[in-house]
Amino acid sequence: MKKTFKMQELDCANCAAKMENAIKKIKGVQNAQISFMTQKLTLEAPDEMFDNILEEAINVCKKVEPDCMIVTQ
Repeated sequence: MKKTFKMQELDCANCAAKMENAIKKIKGVQNAQISFMTQKLTLEAPDEMFDNILEEAINVCKKVEPDCMIVTQ
């Protein structure tokens, strides 16, 4: 499954790169890309693991930039 999410309060490209690299290290992630310019996260993972991986990705992003939010709805 591949989904794209809007991000809010993503303040710098360096933080986006750190988040992207950390998300790619989560077990089960097939691909992840964060675009600072469009403020979007594209996440690709197996269907059965997607919700858990998304939750881990949200936590990883909070560790890098506490104000940043991934809009899931």
